[in-house]
Amino acid sequence: MRQESFDFLQRYLNNASPTGFEKEGQKLWLDYLKPYIDEYFVDTYGTVVGVINPQAEYKVVIEAHADEISYFVNYITKEGYIYLRRNGGSDALVAPSKRVNIHTDKGVVKAVFGWPAIHVRKVEQDKAPTIETIFLDCGASSQKEVEEMGIHVGSVVTFEDEFMVMNEKFYVGRALDNRVGGFMIAEVARMLKENGKTLPFGLYIVNAVQEEIGLRGAEMVAHRINPNVAIITDVTHDTQSPMYEKKTAGDLHCGKGPVITYGPAVQNNLRDLIIKSAQEAEIPFQRAAATRATGTDTDAFAYSGSGVASALISLPLKYMHTTVETVHAEDVDNVTKLIYETLLRIEDGHDFRYFS
Repeated sequence: MRQESFDFLQRYLNNASPTGFEKEGQKLWLDYLKPYIDEYFVDTYGTVVGVINPQAEYKVVIEAHADEISYFVNYITKEGYIYLRRNGGSDALVAPSKRVNIHTDKGVVKAVFGWPAIHVRKVEQDKAPTIETIFLDCGASSQKEVEEMGIHVGSVVTFEDEFMVMNEKFYVGRALDNRVGGFMIAEVARMLKENGKTLPFGLYIVNAVQEEIGLRGAEMVAHRINPNVAIITDVTHDTQSPMYEKKTAGDLHCGKGPVITYGPAVQNNLRDLIIKSAQEAEIPFQRAAATRATGTDTDAFAYSGSGVASALISLPLKYMHTTVETVHAEDVDNVTKLIYETLLRIEDGHDFRYFS
């Protein structure tokens, strides 16, 4: 990875972009993307779309989502402790002893998820932390002091953990799900520009908001763009670490390439074109099967309007929805290359119907 791309990836991952409050991250992403696009637009809820060849009638989307899981302040006790509710799929089990940032109009307030010491608990009776039992300590001794810091019900809380490189080949941090996807589609735009590629269609590089609470940003922007084709990138579970059951979760590895999904929402001819692109470009890939839905923005695009030929290219990731989400650097490069190579094989007016 070139140094400028790596520096952007690090800045982008370290920035907080909780669901519904993605603005600052979207600004960073757009600033990076601008040299490689012809124009852009931002919708009412913050989804950002960079456009190449905006005059073209045939429209192709490449998409990722920008938001990260977080918490809302829900209740402040008279002693100054703070209870929360989830914003997205936040996992209470990983919270105790973690450091957090509480986002307020006065700036970021530092706090910690407290937890009783092992000395005072009846360990044999321990239960897993839940959203009802985890709490924040921001160093205040009363509700009034908490509120004087600018904290109120509805204040957003994100984990403090930041990006690192592990063993020179793994990227680790919070919110790789799915800001690493935003990074990859921006890199596709850069590669097209720097390699002098002219596409015969309009390309819409979409960084959507609010995926973590139900694909909401993708639903909105799919109707606005009304594309012919959508290629979505998101993360999927590496199943090699302990506690995964491969018979149900599949056999997927970090470091073995992009994951191409089979399922009802995935348009078969588009998926086969992606596989052909991988084979011709000698990009390693893996396969996965979805059930009723992929659980990603693919579903929102596939079933929008009169139906959009949609497919999913996933990045294997360890420890999803924790602060140590982990991906392999080579997989990041190969997902980017696969999207790029697939775009070069889509024709103007490409008809993906099964028969006509």
